[in-house]
Amino acid sequence: MAIIVFIFGLIVGSFLNCVIYRLEQGSGFIKGRSFCPHCKHKLGFLDLIPVFSFIWLKGRCRYCKGKISIQYPLVEISTGLLFVLNFLRSDPAQTFAGSDLLISGFATIPFLVIIFVYDLKHYIIPDKMVYPAIGIALIYDFLRSDLPRRSDLFASAFGAAAFFTAIVLLSRGKWMGAGDIKLAFLMGLMLGYPNILVALFLAFFIGAIMGAGLIILGKKTMKSEVPFGPFLVLGTFIALFWGKIIINWYISLYA
Repeated sequence: MAIIVFIFGLIVGSFLNCVIYRLEQGSGFIKGRSFCPHCKHKLGFLDLIPVFSFIWLKGRCRYCKGKISIQYPLVEISTGLLFVLNFLRSDPAQTFAGSDLLISGFATIPFLVIIFVYDLKHYIIPDKMVYPAIGIALIYDFLRSDLPRRSDLFASAFGAAAFFTAIVLLSRGKWMGAGDIKLAFLMGLMLGYPNILVALFLAFFIGAIMGAGLIILGKKTMKSEVPFGPFLVLGTFIALFWGKIIINWYISLYA
């Protein structure tokens, strides 16, 4: 089943690449066939097989030999692996229709993948992705959570959003943007307490390490802008799949 889920994730990842490209172009991503971004030639079946087509074509368009971005196989493989992790964290005895964790994960992971890539490339968290993800998370929390858990999720969402709002106001938008506030709200709805704390800590910790590394390598300066959305998404995924393990490990240090 994990192999089937991985293949399904590869297919979804291929579609996410299409969504990312069309978001960049400002065009619709529901209708229309995929095409080469260089020569605009419509792609056939053999051009669209996730990962395999990239390897078979040696990273080049079959028609114009234009270079295909490494983003395409990376997004496909990453989505496949995330789908497998989402599958493994659920009860294997449950069916797809009856597994709340599977349904919520499969519904929200694609949005987070798009946000990760788009913010990394353009320093913008697209409203077209974050708002639907928030809507799905809200519906799921209302339908699947009892009142105490629902209150926890909402408190985590508003608390995380308030934290980032304070940073935006204090820095006058220089440190964080409004998109980070919306993404933090989504994180709270998905994770709840205490996993939201794990996600935020990891986001800042990993972001600080990466930022310092880029400065040391001369890729960035202290005044350079660095997108924070990817770190928030990465922290969310780690907390989503391993949050309890990290928390238990942390508590054991003081036991």
